[in-house]
Parts: sequence; structure tokens; C-alpha cells
Amino acid sequence: MTNFQETILNFAQTTTARIGTKLLADYAQLKPDFKADGSLVTQADKWADQEIQNAIYDHFPSHDVLTEEGSHVFSGAEWCWVIDPIDGTTNFTRGIPIWGISLGLLYQGMPIFGYVDFPHINQSFHGYWYGNSQTNESNGAFLNNTPIQTSKDEPSNNHFFNLCSRSTEVLQNNMPCKIRMLGVTTYDFLSVATGAALGGVETTPKVWDLAGIWPIVQAAGGIFVNLGEESPFPLQEGKDYGDRSFPTLVVSRPELIPTFKPLVEFLGKK
Repeated sequence: MTNFQETILNFAQTTTARIGTKLLADYAQLKPDFKADGSLVTQADKWADQEIQNAIYDHFPSHDVLTEEGSHVFSGAEWCWVIDPIDGTTNFTRGIPIWGISLGLLYQGMPIFGYVDFPHINQSFHGYWYGNSQTNESNGAFLNNTPIQTSKDEPSNNHFFNLCSRSTEVLQNNMPCKIRMLGVTTYDFLSVATGAALGGVETTPKVWDLAGIWPIVQAAGGIFVNLGEESPFPLQEGKDYGDRSFPTLVVSRPELIPTFKPLVEFLGKK
């Protein structure tokens, strides 16, 4: 591991551990409010969002931050963190233990490092993804510091495909796998990275849902398939990402794109 990778990993681990301790105390204890889009938000979301921002500015003063609960406009900064303080707020408020803290570090608008911590189930994912660029840094994906990779299996009734609550129309098609709905975008796609699922689809993810998992899933061997008119990354300077959704399919390997894409691509046209 290079000094750069060690620095950002240590920061993500330390910050999410501190934030997670407080969130565990608030888990299933807070009354949520409604945001303009109808989704839930709690005081814990807002507190965690501000705490993470403060930590980033303290450790990386030249880095920018784009966050679900704060600024939605990308400034064009060379380095930018994209954060989701609680991915799975509905689960968090209703007492379902799958919810997480997601951090993604972007270089020139592209995610190169992701860290997603699920405090209640003691699972922390991280990964580095530089694509095929010429760099001294290495790609890699990990769960609790152990390397992970996607499944090479063929679809069957003994394998899983994950849906979000807005993609249930897919059930009208003949899916070649058992369906699961976990309620958390990051965990839906990270389960593909671990080999637990062969694919998953999310109809309305935002950039803060995707930034943290973008490097992890790809470093593990997974493939992102954009179902909409535009790709979430690289971020574009001056663009407001607050109301932009990016319908996305993730599969465990390229060969499964023809299997799953025809069954879900209509979601990108809704």
C-alpha cells in the first residue's frame, strides 16, 4: 500500500468509526422528517454530514466536498469527497440493521477511492480503482481488509439479483435469479462485489449513492451499466446534482450484461 492509499484509508476508517459510534446510539431512536423529494432525514443524518465535512476540511483543506445533506454543486475541484452520511435512512429509523456511511474520493471528477462502513453489522468495505490509467497505485477491493471479488457463476434459482423499491416492475419479467430487496443502494451493489449476488439494479440513485461504491465494485471485477441518458461520472463543473438520478445496473462480469440488461433497461426510460 502506498502512502497515499494508507493516508486516505486511515482517515476513512477513523472518521467512520467515530461517526458510527454515535449513530449506533441513535439507531431506531429518532423520529424522521420528510425532505422535499419525500425521502426521510433525521437529525443524525444532518449531524453526521456536518461532522464528516469538518473532518475532511481539517485533514484535506484543499479538497472540496459534495454531500447529500449539504452542497450539491460540483465546483470542479481536482480533489472532491462525495459523502452520504447515512445510506439507508429508512432502515436506520425503522430498526433494520443494514445502513451505512459512504465516502468516495474523486480525482478530476472520477471516483478513485471508496469506503463504506455498516456499523451495526460490522462490515467495512473499501477499494481503489484507477482503471487502466498509467499510475503507480494499484486497484483492489476489500471487506474488513480481506480481498473480495465478484462471482463467476452462471445465473440460477440459487443465485440472487437485487432490486430497489422503485424497480419492482422488473418482477413482471422472467428473472433468472431469486430477487432480494435490501433497501440500501450501496449494500445492494456491494453484495455483487462480494459475490453474494450476480447483479442489481437501482432506478433513482444519486451521485452520493454511487461514488463510494464505484471504485470498490469495479476493483472486485463488477461492471456498472448506465441505463439513463448520462453517466454519473466524471462530475461536471458547475452542475447541480441534487435532483439528478442515474438509473444503474451492476453485474458481476461483462458476460452477464446481455442476460440482465434487456430485463431492466426500460427503467432508464421511466
